[in-house]
Order: sequence, then C-alpha cells, then structure tokens
Amino acid sequence: MMLRRSRPTALAASGLLSALVAGAVIATPAAATAAPAAPAAEAAMLAPYYTELDLTGDDQVTAADLAVVSAHLGATSASPDWASVEAADVDADGTITVLDLAAVSQRMIYDDGPFDLVEASSVDMQAAMNAGVTTSVEITQEYLDRIAAYDRVQVDASGRPLNSIITTSGVALAAAAQADATRASEGMTSMLLGVPIVLKDNYDTLDMPTTGGCGCWDGNQTTTDAAMVSGLRADGAIILAKASLDEFAYGFVSEFSAGLPAGQSLLVASPYNTNRSAGGSSGGTGAAIAANLGGIGFGTDTGGSIRVPSSYNQLVGIRPTVGLTSRDGIIPLALSQDTGGPIARSVTDAAVALDAVTGVDPADPITAEQAGKVPDSYTSYLDPTALKGARIGYVPSMIGSNATDVRLWAQAKATLEAQGAEVIAVTPPSGFAAVLNETSGSQNEFKHDLNQYIANHLDPDVAAQSIQGILASGKYVPSRASTYTSRDRVTEEQYQAWAGPTGSHTTAIATGNAVVTAMMDAQDLDALVYPSGTPYGTQSTNLRLSPNTGMPSVTVPMGQAIAADNTITGAGVNLEFLGRDYAEGTLIGLTYAFEQATHARTTPPLYPALEPAKG
Repeated sequence: MMLRRSRPTALAASGLLSALVAGAVIATPAAATAAPAAPAAEAAMLAPYYTELDLTGDDQVTAADLAVVSAHLGATSASPDWASVEAADVDADGTITVLDLAAVSQRMIYDDGPFDLVEASSVDMQAAMNAGVTTSVEITQEYLDRIAAYDRVQVDASGRPLNSIITTSGVALAAAAQADATRASEGMTSMLLGVPIVLKDNYDTLDMPTTGGCGCWDGNQTTTDAAMVSGLRADGAIILAKASLDEFAYGFVSEFSAGLPAGQSLLVASPYNTNRSAGGSSGGTGAAIAANLGGIGFGTDTGGSIRVPSSYNQLVGIRPTVGLTSRDGIIPLALSQDTGGPIARSVTDAAVALDAVTGVDPADPITAEQAGKVPDSYTSYLDPTALKGARIGYVPSMIGSNATDVRLWAQAKATLEAQGAEVIAVTPPSGFAAVLNETSGSQNEFKHDLNQYIANHLDPDVAAQSIQGILASGKYVPSRASTYTSRDRVTEEQYQAWAGPTGSHTTAIATGNAVVTAMMDAQDLDALVYPSGTPYGTQSTNLRLSPNTGMPSVTVPMGQAIAADNTITGAGVNLEFLGRDYAEGTLIGLTYAFEQATHARTTPPLYPALEPAKG
C-alpha cells in the first residue's frame, strides 16, 4: 500500500495568521518595517513558488512578510507606499485584503499540523521546524531510533536485516541542537538546515571513520571532511550516519566487511524484499533512505552505483556531470567516471541536496569546467509543467524485452505525452553501440587512484596502506581476494595507456560525449530516456551511457512489477533521463513533472512508524 503525504506547507487557518489579521487593526507600516527578517539567503529557496511573494528581500516568505501585508490591509494602488506591497496583491484587484494575506501565507514553508517522520521531505521538515512543531534534535533522534530498531534487526522471517548503516554519528544530536539555535536566531538559513543526511561510507568525515566498506580501514579517521560534506555542513545539514556499500564500491550487490571480524561479510537488503539486494555500490544509502532511516542520502556512481540502488528501492538518484561535484575526500574507484550525488525519496529533495554540493574545488581540477554553468538553485527548475513542449528521445533497443519494463515504458510514454512532451524514437548513429560497450575504468584505474587517496587522506595509523596491505590484513570480503590481486597487477604503463591524457578510455569517453550530444542535437532533444534496470536487475548496457559520456542523468521511479508480468512482483523499476553536460536543471524539471504526474514511489510496509515510547 502506497503511503503519501500531501499536507500543505502553509499557515492556512493557523493561529499565527489569525493573530496577524487581528493585529492589523492597530498595525502601521512603521511597525511592519521593524518586523524581524532572516538574513538574505545565498540561493533562492524553492523558487518561484516559495519566493516570488517575498517582500523583505530574504528570498523566502516568512512571518515578517505577513507582518508587512497585515500592516497594509486596505492599502490601494493609489496609496503612496503601494510599491512596497504591490507584489502581495495576488488577486490583482488593486487592494490589499485578507484574501491576499491568506494567499501570501500559503507561500510560507510553515506547517503547524502534526509531523510524521515516515516519508517526510526536506520541505515537510523545514515547515514543521519553522512552525515549532518539531526540532532538528527531535527529528535526528527519531532517525537514530529507527536505525536502532530496524537496521540490524530481521523484521521479515524469510529475509535478512537491512544492514544499511555502518556507523552513526556521536555528534549528530549536538549538531542538530546548533541547527535549532541557528533557526531560532536567524530563521531558516537554508533548505538543509537541521536535515539529517546519510552518506555512503566512502565520503570522508572528520567525526566518523571512513571505511570504504572494508574492515581493513575500520580505523580510517580522516582529519578533514570530503569537499561535498563540507558543503552540506555549511548549509546546516546534520551528518547522521555512514551507509554500507559494496566494498570499495566494486559491484552492485553491496557486500561489505567493515566492522566485522576477519573473514566475515554482510549483504545489504532491499527494504521492499529483504531476500533481495538493495543494489550497489551505494546500496546502504538506497536501503536507508527508502526505509526512512535518514532524510536524504548521498552515493557515488562509476558505472551505475547511484542509479542501481535508486531503481531497486524506488528512489530518485542524480548522477551529476563529471565535474559538477568535487571528488576530493571520496575514496575513488575510477576517477575517469566517478561522481557523487544525491539519493532521495523525491526530486525536490534531490534538487535541494544538489544545491549544497556543487562548486569549483582546486583539489579536483575537473570542477573548473562548471564555472558559469551552475544555477543559483536547482530548485528553481521544479516545475510541474516542465514536460510541456519538451522533446524526449528514446532508442527502442534500450527498452529491452523484460515484461515489467515493456509495460511500464508504455505507461511512461503515455504519461510523457499526456504532459505535453513529444516522445521520439531515435535511430542511433553508428558510433552509439561503441559508447554503450565501453567498459568501466575500475579495473585499470583503481590501484592508481586509490594510491592518491592513500597519500592525501588515509589516516597514517591505518596499517593497510596499499592493496597488498588490504590483502595482508585479512579483513575484506573473502570472495574479493582475486579481484584485489588482479587490480594490484595493473602497472603504471597500463594505467596511462587506459586513462592517461591520450589513453584509450579517455578518448572513448570524449568520443562518446560527442556522439551522444550530436545525436541529441540532430533531433533537438531535451533528454534521452530509458529504463535504469529491470526488477532487481540491470537492463543490458543502459547504465553505461552516462558514465561513458560524462553526461548527467536523473533516475526516477516509474512503477512496480505486477504478478501478470511474471517477473518479481512489487519490485520497482526506474526511468532514467540523460541530458547534455551541466543540464542537471533541465533534467530535474523533466523528472519532477514526470514524478508529479505518476507518484510512482511506494513506502516499504516492513518499516512503519515506530510506536511512541510508553511513559
């Protein structure tokens, strides 16, 4: 059964609105000027809906704006200070009325109704915290309680525990208390203020070890945060926990040895079917966010590691353009294709999260390419009509023959067209097959790139300072010994021939980018779409299109398997939208419109709200 939250994030008939209307009898414009306002935001917050009626210049509608409108009730277009309040004349009748005040109130991120943690979005959290219904401390504690109650507990007798979390933060509650203090003194300073985040455990964190999922690095306590983590903390996000992953991000099954005795490992489970994998390599992040063990998650993607767990767990995943987010401080797999991005329950949450982690970083030179290509806020693209007039292409062979995919694609195509998009079957050029067939860089690049991380970030007290050291430790997934051995044999000459400036893989990615961009240009396409996978599986080489071009993609739920498909009933499948370099905003708009038209995500019934503690 799908659980949906559709509460309005506005004052509506709240006591605050009533008080402001009553106060208007004696209010004056001078009093309105004295009303407190939050400092100017660095980026628009969910523009335009929550920003366009702002009267106080802080890029959000707050009680201060309502005070201004309340103080001007009865003002007309002939009033001398009309210009200061004209934007609040929502019905354009030339007079500020209570109806205008109510309309402005609906643009507030504010909800004084009951707050439910399960499926809560960042907007829900901000609205409830702004209204004083809950706090970041309370939300953080609720997530910690859910992790304790559900993550290593077998809730389904026929399955296994989620095993999605490696470490929880010992300072998360203190950080949440600071976020609450910031809100009390400055207002909502960002859409992530006080929101708990789960990070794949290959992101460096100065307050938790970074294991890469390997027991050999249980003691890797870095002295700095990864660049992306610094961005999250700067926006007031709470780093709640580190999620499990396929050891060193190698594969799609999410098997890890971190925190376990030598020779042991665990598999992450899908919260929808605990007999099944949560996908990988960011499977822990996917399972945790789907089961509501955190607010928003982050993963990394080399060949599919954000998009696979997103598809298996009915989530939204963004694989950004290589160059939009810094990889500094993230344990690498293959830097030619590595990129970090959000995994979330909604496109809105993914856009909010992406805002916090972009930026040019000298420690990752490829990020210099993003200069001038990043909007003030990706949330400005959250337009439910974004598909109207869009040209969406698809390559028929990428749909495949899986019964669930074929059925869901037919429904998705009809939805895209009903929303005003033109859906175009594309005959790919001759070089397209080579793009899809180029292999991952993980074999030839891992040793070289890992050694760079070891030199720049690994705790010097960790004994395993090389692949040989990892093998010598004995603390790794037992079945991976041959993989480590083969990757350790790759020479510097082999690496350069593959990933050097003129290496074959480097050339293949550049060629792939040119081929696919030209293919889109020839048809004037806004995006290419295709299934990210099949029910708990992958669809041919679809996942390689984004990493083999460096181009961005966003994957979004398009539905679940049914019994008539004869696949895996209830399993989710996502539709992936690929766009041109740095076109994340366009993709966010298209996927948001598709999401709003379908509402395809469901909530895992095995992980309901916890019963309140008895007093």
